[in-house]
Amino acid sequence: MNTFKTLLTAASLLICSCAFATSAPNRTECIAPAKPGGGFDLTCKLIQISLLETNTIDSPMRVTFMPGGVGAVAYNAIIAQRPAEPGTIVAFSGGSLLNLAQGKFGRYNVNDVRWLASVGTDYGMIAVRYDSPYKTLTDLMEAFKKSTDSIVFGAGASIGSQDWMKTALLAKEVGIDPRKMRYVAFEGGGEPITALLGNHIQVVSGDLSETLPYLNGDKIRILAVYADKRLDGDLAKIPTAKEQGYDLVWPIIRGFYLGPKVSDEQYQWWVDTFKKLQQTDEFRKQRELRGLFEFNMSGKELDDYVKKQVIQYHEMAKSFGLAK
Repeated sequence: MNTFKTLLTAASLLICSCAFATSAPNRTECIAPAKPGGGFDLTCKLIQISLLETNTIDSPMRVTFMPGGVGAVAYNAIIAQRPAEPGTIVAFSGGSLLNLAQGKFGRYNVNDVRWLASVGTDYGMIAVRYDSPYKTLTDLMEAFKKSTDSIVFGAGASIGSQDWMKTALLAKEVGIDPRKMRYVAFEGGGEPITALLGNHIQVVSGDLSETLPYLNGDKIRILAVYADKRLDGDLAKIPTAKEQGYDLVWPIIRGFYLGPKVSDEQYQWWVDTFKKLQQTDEFRKQRELRGLFEFNMSGKELDDYVKKQVIQYHEMAKSFGLAK
């Protein structure tokens, strides 16, 4: 009988311990590794609102901005200075993985954080001002071929980034050496759009979600989306690059990672939370509002996907002479 009571007590303590370990963090924060207004900002706001609307957390998640190196500063900070914060998640995108593949995050690599969950996928796009003389992607590329110096491309990242890579692949499609492009790098997705509207650059290479707030007015025209086929709903009016004769498809995963010393129990709380959130109407609504498309991965599945993507991006970067 005493043995039975001992076992029962031990089991109760274990259950209590697990319940305590997997409870929501007291304080939650989402780090967007860029200035406000870009894709990282959108990614953090998506989860901030979804967590609150589903009553998953008691108080609003804090969103902070940590620009620098298109994710490098935040990556280094979370590993070196804040590795064990259970409530802090950091936004990443396909661009983050591309930079990792090129060794742009310093001494740290893809194995140095805990990859948590995806919230959807975006697609690359190319856009001009609404009053631009270039009405189609072919118009733009014909002008580019005639005079490469006459077109200034702008994007929210440096040479070797995914925005640069997308533009470089487009240049190769028309036989132009990507090194001859006039390319202006900004920090974050909001700045190049501001520069475009101010007529400081002629073209923006970016992500579709970053341009959605401008689509209903007469400010920006998207010449092509880098999807395999036309998207649904209101976005169906945007032609793909592929249908215009340019073999360029570029999906962009968006998601989060945690610090490397966050415990397995705390990590699992987030994995379980994301799995539940991804099935709710509130989450789906927020994802749709930000122009993202369903791409649900978490835990080990996402970890495997991320590491495979980094290998693929590394091979692509090598082909442009950007990695060893």
